[in-house]
Order: sequence, then C-alpha cells, then structure tokens
Amino acid sequence: MPTLMRAPRECGSWFWNLDDVMEPGLESALQTAARMSALLQEYELLEPASLEWSWFEVGKGGLGIHSRLNLVGRALDDAEIAVQARACQPVGCPAAEMSEILVVGPGTWLGAEGNRRREPRLVELTVSPDPVDTSAELSVYHDVWGLCDFRGRPHPAVHSQNAPRLAAALRGLDGLLGVAAEPGEPTYFGVAEGHGIKAPDIIDGLGPDLTDLL
Repeated sequence: MPTLMRAPRECGSWFWNLDDVMEPGLESALQTAARMSALLQEYELLEPASLEWSWFEVGKGGLGIHSRLNLVGRALDDAEIAVQARACQPVGCPAAEMSEILVVGPGTWLGAEGNRRREPRLVELTVSPDPVDTSAELSVYHDVWGLCDFRGRPHPAVHSQNAPRLAAALRGLDGLLGVAAEPGEPTYFGVAEGHGIKAPDIIDGLGPDLTDLL
C-alpha cells in the first residue's frame, strides 16, 4: 500500500470569518467544530479523534505549552469537553488563553482504481475561540487533491477520485456556515482556488517537482 507524502506546509487552505454568524467563546467554537466535522465525516474526510491547542498570554505571546484532549467517542459539542479543555490551563499561568483548536483525526482518500485508504490528518480543521476573532479554517497537505503529484507527474485518476469530494465538502461548509470560504495564502506546495487546488503550469507533460522541500 503506497504511503502518501505530506508537505510541511499546506497545499491549500480555506478560511471562514465567522464574526457575524458565530457567538464568541469556547462552547460556541466547539459547537461550530462539531457541525463542520459532521459534514466532513459525511465525505469521509475527517473522523474526529482528539483536539489540540496551545496556550498564550495577551501581550506576551505563546507560552510553549500545548494540550491534547482525546474525544474517546464523544461528540465535540459535549458540554464536558469544554470543562475538561479549560481544566488543561497550565498551573501558574492564570492569564493563559487557548489558541485555535485543531480537530485531529483520520480521513479516507481513494486511489486511482477507487480503492479506499485511511490517512491520519488527511484534512486539518481549526476553529478559534477568540472572543474578538471568531473563525474557522480547513487545510490540506497531500497531493491527492491536485492534478499532479509532488513529483510533478499528472495523476488524473487520483485527482478525479478525491478533488470532487473536497470541493463538495467545501461547498457544503459554505452553506452550513452561511459564509463563503476565502482561499488561504499560497505556499510552495499549492494554491487554493475556488473549492479546489489551482492547476499548476505543465511543461513537457510535467508539473513542478516539489520534492526538494519534502
């Protein structure tokens, strides 16, 4: 079974500004994450298994302290999860606040023949509990969403098995949130365009070889 190469930076990302549609705070962020994860799970892109975040202090920045909370089959909007997340606040840092919350779990991608394969962190979903900046973001780090693999070789069969699922999920999230996604910043590994990854320049039948930074 082939192993997917994972880029150190995202190949594409999509951002939703939720200031006008979501209440600020941890409970609201977790409820939003639950709704988004449920839709992503319909497309087998994300099966939530745990939450990860770091801690910071206003005016001081990151504290270098990270927390992880296993979900063990619980729903993201279970009230006990917010209680346990707050209980992870580092001792001695009463002013510490939670950063964006990353929903961690596996997803399923399809090979050229349609064979299904599970992959850890196939997509990454983050939600912000910041009381003045409510938002969500979805990022992808693998080459199955693009027209070419990381070596620049076109793989239309793999693309056709996976890219439409991602596009459908992103359109679904737009409808669910009531806000259209904004493409994230381009990186060396790809550019989000619409509800997919922008096609690379093809020269002599090949796209760019990106493996020098993998």
